[in-house]
Amino acid sequence: MSHASVPAADMPSSAPAADRSPLLSVRDLSVTFPSEAGLVRAVQHLSYDVHPGEALAIVGESGSGKSVSSLAVMGLLPRNATITGDITFQDQDMLHRSDKELSRLRGEKISMIFQDPLSALTPVYTVGDQVAEVIRIHHPETSTSRSEARAIELLEAVGIPEPQRRAKQYPHEFSGGMRQRAMIAMAIANEPELIIADEPTTALDVTIQAQVMELLKTAQEMLSAATILITHDLGVVAGFADRVLVMQNSLEVENGTVDDIFYRPREAYTQRLLAAVPRIDAPSRPPEDLAEERSEIPEPPADSALGAEEVLAAPVDERPKVLEIENLQRIYPIIKGAVVRRKVGEQRAVDGLSLTIHEGECVALVGESGCGKTTTLMEVMQLRKPQGGTIRVNGKDTARLSRAERSTMRSDVTIVFQDPMASLDPRMPIGDILREPMKVQGYSRERMEQRVDWLLETVGLLPEHAMRYPTEFSGGQRQRVGVARALACDPKLIVLDEPTSALDVTIQAGVLTLLADLKERLGVSYLFVSHDLSVVRHISDRICVMHKGKIVETGDTATVFSNPQHPYTQALLSAVPIPDPKVERSRRRIILDQSSLASLGESA
Repeated sequence: MSHASVPAADMPSSAPAADRSPLLSVRDLSVTFPSEAGLVRAVQHLSYDVHPGEALAIVGESGSGKSVSSLAVMGLLPRNATITGDITFQDQDMLHRSDKELSRLRGEKISMIFQDPLSALTPVYTVGDQVAEVIRIHHPETSTSRSEARAIELLEAVGIPEPQRRAKQYPHEFSGGMRQRAMIAMAIANEPELIIADEPTTALDVTIQAQVMELLKTAQEMLSAATILITHDLGVVAGFADRVLVMQNSLEVENGTVDDIFYRPREAYTQRLLAAVPRIDAPSRPPEDLAEERSEIPEPPADSALGAEEVLAAPVDERPKVLEIENLQRIYPIIKGAVVRRKVGEQRAVDGLSLTIHEGECVALVGESGCGKTTTLMEVMQLRKPQGGTIRVNGKDTARLSRAERSTMRSDVTIVFQDPMASLDPRMPIGDILREPMKVQGYSRERMEQRVDWLLETVGLLPEHAMRYPTEFSGGQRQRVGVARALACDPKLIVLDEPTSALDVTIQAGVLTLLADLKERLGVSYLFVSHDLSVVRHISDRICVMHKGKIVETGDTATVFSNPQHPYTQALLSAVPIPDPKVERSRRRIILDQSSLASLGESA
């Protein structure tokens, strides 16, 4: 198996000399918005400089003011925003320019890469047309044929395969990583002097994330452009930025070189932020919850079947099996034709997968988007006869369950979803959300009331929170409610579908700590589905690596991380960013070429 190694971030720093005049200067910037509750202070008294060729990272949790500050620079804030202070670009005032004047700058001198490329691209125009349009808007003398040819050159430059064919496709025909590459092609089309990247890798798999960040670094060096990276991923920052600006609650906390911030942070908030980041090169334990006070998990109610003392006394292999999957298959036909529909192929979403989970064990299923992780967990959650293979829960074959048995078993297998807001009914108070699964299982009113208080206390909330609605909670609190709902009927197995991907790093740390405590103290088992290997490193006992519907490597977590055997696992781990600038500058990424990936799919 051939694969190539390339340097990840070992290029010399492009930090400019201190005596060079800044390209962008922000002084005493404040942004406020009116609301029913009064003024919302989104940014307060923010000041920073960005020099030519420099990469500045603005980091902080959601709501800290990162994105608002950069939208102010671009002149893209809504009309009801009140902006004070000074913003100068190339010594020219930006705050008092008309929208027409700013439009001439946007896309030519200053460009922006948005967080969600699907929302930022127009769905009814081809990708090639949208890239070409950026060129023609600022250079109207450019012919249509020349702008189209230039668009193809740009798509090729950002690593999109078959750029001539792909240029004629629409955004929905591109993967997430390819859409972000197209956005970068548009951002560099007119060779801007400042590129603002707003969470450019949040929704991407780890290997695609690494490719996009390398591409962004290359674009910066090709154009000698300055870059502002807005993110909460400190691992990405370590390998990309020259300087870091830390924000909290609309205020600047501290500002310094990347080495100063990571190795010599002055402020307690920055220290907490760094300490909460899970690392793949750290011991296998949950990061300390430094964002919130940890609460003791109360004893389960007398009628509860949960309790870890006896369960965890035996070695893992000797404990009862909670979930057994043997040779699971899920194949989707590929159909073509509008009038006469015919099968032209098939997509093997899950192809002969087998795994086992014992009581009190967390097994992580990891891999890139499209590898079959979500399809696998959906097959488990249906509790029905699978298309191919066998699924057993607590020793019972799901293909042979009666309707009554299946209904009862739904209390044994529960799920915590990726988006805590979308998974909670905003019209129901939290208490009713927790009672709902218990009502389905026929619990008495008295029993439900006792369990609601216990559930809230178990996940670190208060009994009086039962009267509140989901919108009154933070993202981390809502995810705790999701965990409480999953625990409502004493489940044997909880499926965790990317449960921390939508959370800030310190909130994520609190939820991971909670999950680890629940496993140890209550003896519940987890099937943890994720593409974030740093998180998996700190929560799982065993790991199963998926690629194209198959498990290509499995083993205990420490062994797989310290000594990965399969080339795909090696490539996956090499792409995970580590929040350590010196480590990131010396790391070498493993990149599998297309022929290697194809052969892996055949041989897995």
